[in-house]
Amino acid sequence: MIPCLPDGPPARPEVESLQAYSAPLEGRRGLLRLDFNENTVGPSRRVVAALRAIPADHYAIYPEYDGLREAVVANLSASPSGLARPLAPAQVGLFNGVDAAIHALFHAYGNRGDRLLTTSPTFGYYSPCAQMQGMEITAIPYELPGFAFPLEAIRQALLAEPCPRILLLCNPNNPTGTRLAPGQILELAAAAPATLVVVDELYEAFTGDSVLPTADFAAMPNLLVLRSLAKTAGLAGLRIGFAIGAEAVVDRLSRVTGPYDINSFAVTAALAALADQPYTDAYVAEVLRARHWLVSQLQQQGVRHHAAGGNYLLLWPERPAEEVERRLREAGILVRSMAGKPLIGGSLRVSLGTTAQMQQFWAAYTAISSA
Repeated sequence: MIPCLPDGPPARPEVESLQAYSAPLEGRRGLLRLDFNENTVGPSRRVVAALRAIPADHYAIYPEYDGLREAVVANLSASPSGLARPLAPAQVGLFNGVDAAIHALFHAYGNRGDRLLTTSPTFGYYSPCAQMQGMEITAIPYELPGFAFPLEAIRQALLAEPCPRILLLCNPNNPTGTRLAPGQILELAAAAPATLVVVDELYEAFTGDSVLPTADFAAMPNLLVLRSLAKTAGLAGLRIGFAIGAEAVVDRLSRVTGPYDINSFAVTAALAALADQPYTDAYVAEVLRARHWLVSQLQQQGVRHHAAGGNYLLLWPERPAEEVERRLREAGILVRSMAGKPLIGGSLRVSLGTTAQMQQFWAAYTAISSA
């Protein structure tokens, strides 16, 4: 018999030993948010109008998802790169943010003793999701000095026995921005048909490295792609994410999620955002202009930095990163210290917004650096 502790019965051993993923999300409103790679200006007017038009009596009705999967497929099909093969709505899973999709894929496919293969450093939520399932984790470091993708090491680990249950790649990677060509990802998936190869494409819009335009999920059912409207369309607060892959894999993920995990407001906002792609495209284009401007300033001033992909970059201040982070917050600007992260300790991750916002950041940063 398991003894009852003073604070109640113990949870599963994996949970008792787990350190939950957490981030400092409180007290951020009213500040320039360059710390969590969000859209820094908000969603389009069409999204706001759609939300305001929801009748009050609809608040009392469980959400309906008819048309949302079809809208995702239509949006992807209409993109400049298009799709090599048509997607069916049943190949699109809907989730309460991509975090929920990540949790679902581990819940559905991860088991005690199975192995997660990923890179390091990368998005911090992957590891606790694997740990709560009792999985072993193999995290291959990016290669210095340029944080290159460790392709050969990943390939060897992927083919080792027993094969990994899940290979999880953030592409471009958060926080290093490292990018892996779609063809190379497809080669990895083809070489390991027993491994679920998951590609987290939350930042793909800023680089154009998606595997979706060339993916054949019928021939490669072990491939799964994660997408979101948080970073581009400005819906981070409403929590909406998608998992795109073979119908059977998407079905397994749906079996471990609740029937109404996504609220009606998120559904309405997602439909409006998907129908207003020009707004998202314009925001992405502005972020890329802002990145070019900021990188040129960093180069001129000789500030060590790394900007490879995504709507963020890393920079290494001469003063302690925690001090600079604190003083920027005092100036109304939030950035993220990478203290404790392998390979990038001592750096700051700075999210990219508009050119005007990056000029505001740069003025504050240079004032702190020269003080």
